[in-house]
Amino acid sequence: MPTPSPDLIVRARGLKRVYKSRKALIEAVRGIDIDVRRGEIVGFLGPNGAGKTTTLKMLCTLLEPTGGEAQVAGCDLLTDPEGVRRRIGYVSQSGGTLGDALAGNEVVDHARLYGIPKRTAIERGKALLAALDLEGIWDRKCNALSGGQRRRLDIVMGLIHEPELVFLDEPSTGLDPQSRANLWDHIRKLRDDLGTTVFITTHYMDEADQLADRILIIDHGEIVATGTQEELKKRVSGDAVTLTLADAEKAEVAAGLLGELPGADAPIIEDAVVHLHVPDGGAALPAILRLLDRNAIEIAGVAVKRPTLDDVFLTLTGRSLRDEAA
Repeated sequence: MPTPSPDLIVRARGLKRVYKSRKALIEAVRGIDIDVRRGEIVGFLGPNGAGKTTTLKMLCTLLEPTGGEAQVAGCDLLTDPEGVRRRIGYVSQSGGTLGDALAGNEVVDHARLYGIPKRTAIERGKALLAALDLEGIWDRKCNALSGGQRRRLDIVMGLIHEPELVFLDEPSTGLDPQSRANLWDHIRKLRDDLGTTVFITTHYMDEADQLADRILIIDHGEIVATGTQEELKKRVSGDAVTLTLADAEKAEVAAGLLGELPGADAPIIEDAVVHLHVPDGGAALPAILRLLDRNAIEIAGVAVKRPTLDDVFLTLTGRSLRDEAA
């Protein structure tokens, strides 16, 4: 691979992962290209099973690619995986702390794996805990911490060796809304105060919208879009209209009628819900309701809104982003 630009901390080309099953080959990741610039927060967005975690594990050297190439933090992914591991941090979705262990011991033990002297590990660990508002937990057992505290402790462990780049896999899964918002503030501090590049996988649209400087959307193992939030939202013109029908069997008929409205995009059907985009939702809504009423199609609910990242995903993939089984 040619030497990447110095401002790129990740450059992957044609990255692929294929699994063999008894009946066929399964392409979990289908030859994707990824660029991550130094000092940015990148949101890697997609539903469960889309290839997010597989891609993350390849970039972290936890899973060997079956095709393509990449450089991560200045090291070749295939020929120098040890160099990659020394320069990155990784926080898994399941976390890495033992319930009965003391928080401080977990931090120090993790640092020692990187060859960091114990005194240095203690100094760094306490400084990182303070930076993430975790003062006072050093001598507490991990299972005595709240969910948000334990996730931040995981992040401290991922940062103890001062990596240039940290990968966070679904960092806020299982947290309540207040804990999620608090965690987001601390993730921003990683970039703003510590200068760390952050790569986050998530299936939460609001998380990507709130945190990321730039977003990559993956679906069925392929990158389907990349850009800032505003760049992605501009790909969806007009207002989003969501109609929930009383009878799902009439969705096809409703979509056919609505697709004939002036300026309307081709509607998308999800069970009893019909999604479409029109230039002016407020002006179009009375005509939409009259049209459906004339055709004896009963409406159970309606919403009109400006385009969101979920609308972008829906337009690109034909389905909403939601928590699906892997």
